[in-house]
Amino acid sequence: MDKKDFRILVVDDEKSLVLLASRILKKEGYSVQGAYSGQEALAIIKNFAPNLVISDLKMPEMSGIDLLKKVKADKPEIDFIILTAYASVENAVEAMKCGALDYLIKPLKNPDELRLAVEKVIERQALINSNTLWQSQLTDGLPPTNVIFAGMKDVWEQIQRVATTEATVLLQGESGTGKSLIAKVIHQLSGKKGAFVELNCAAMPETLIESELFGHEKGAFTGAVKTKQGKFELAQDGTIFLDEIGEMPLSAQAKLLRILQERAFERVGGTITLTTNARIVAATNQDLKARIKDKSFREDLYYRLSVFPIELPPLRKREGAIELIGTYLLQTIAIRVGKHVEKFSDDALELLKSYPWPGNIRELYNAIERAVILADEKQEMLTQKDLSFIDQSLADSDSQPGSGSSDGEELKKLEEIEREAIVKTLEKTKGHRKKAAEILGISLRTLQYKIKKYGYKKRQ
Repeated sequence: MDKKDFRILVVDDEKSLVLLASRILKKEGYSVQGAYSGQEALAIIKNFAPNLVISDLKMPEMSGIDLLKKVKADKPEIDFIILTAYASVENAVEAMKCGALDYLIKPLKNPDELRLAVEKVIERQALINSNTLWQSQLTDGLPPTNVIFAGMKDVWEQIQRVATTEATVLLQGESGTGKSLIAKVIHQLSGKKGAFVELNCAAMPETLIESELFGHEKGAFTGAVKTKQGKFELAQDGTIFLDEIGEMPLSAQAKLLRILQERAFERVGGTITLTTNARIVAATNQDLKARIKDKSFREDLYYRLSVFPIELPPLRKREGAIELIGTYLLQTIAIRVGKHVEKFSDDALELLKSYPWPGNIRELYNAIERAVILADEKQEMLTQKDLSFIDQSLADSDSQPGSGSSDGEELKKLEEIEREAIVKTLEKTKGHRKKAAEILGISLRTLQYKIKKYGYKKRQ
């Protein structure tokens, strides 16, 4: 952005400071106006539309923070720098929490201090405006489709075909492959006017999942102090996304089957039959056919859900996806945390591409976020050194037996070893999870996650 097009409003009840700051900034080529109170500033903002407001903290009638809150509520894109003669950590923290980008002490000791603060704001806004990936986002905060479906052209083609129909979709793939994101894309492309409603079946206790899905009447059970609508009612004219469908208890599966067949249900404790037209999208990281064999998943429900099954490949098998997805994540995370990093060095990209990413996009996001947080304030590129923790993970993986195998085969072998160890330990402790976790040297929470991941069932 040209400096003459960058508009700055200086607000202070001290006329001398407004004139001084305006003179410094005009000399730099900026378009500047001044105001001597919060109310006057609000009136000027309507017509002047500043990119940046530099405001005193302590002013009569309306403080700088009050002005910031009022402006941000209507125009969140306007950035703020707060000036104050009261140098305290509390004031700085309060200003930053409310959305100020910087905090300067007055009187200004050096004009360069103000110039540098303004330049930082310009750099930040330029980064946002030049970031084509950020600008091309879909509505509802979704990334652009070329990022979501990078390396999955066939999946994107299938989504386009099925989205506008009423067919039930079953998304299958490893954890972290973006099933929830793709369910939202299906809803968005469907043109449905209702809400997108999500339920993680693995996160709900068995005793509450029916109430969450179908709602309940007042007094239906202890604690049911009022009537509650379930997810299917809330998703009327929209889409309901049932994540981790393989974890749904058999009792709820029977009722879900009825909805798929008849589009009808009753609330828990109710007698009135309700109907739904919600579009159903389900997802799982489990082998549902294996769950059918061990009688933990209904075969008839499986065939009702898999009218249109879509298999999502893991990140390690999505050719060309790492660079596109990684760069998008890098830029969005950098903007969120206020850093300037925009790209990866060649050696960093090679490292990202060589790592198998067992946690898929979720793990990639976490790794990049960690690297961005640790990056220097003025750093514009992440290098292999910044991602050294990934390099170490790769080295640890290579040191395992069978590391010479290709296409993730060593990963599969390690998972098999892990599963076998967990099963044997649980059998030895007769299913006592706390004891098993202690023997395995992992937390109880980690053990519970692994049990769900491998679909372990206690032998009768």
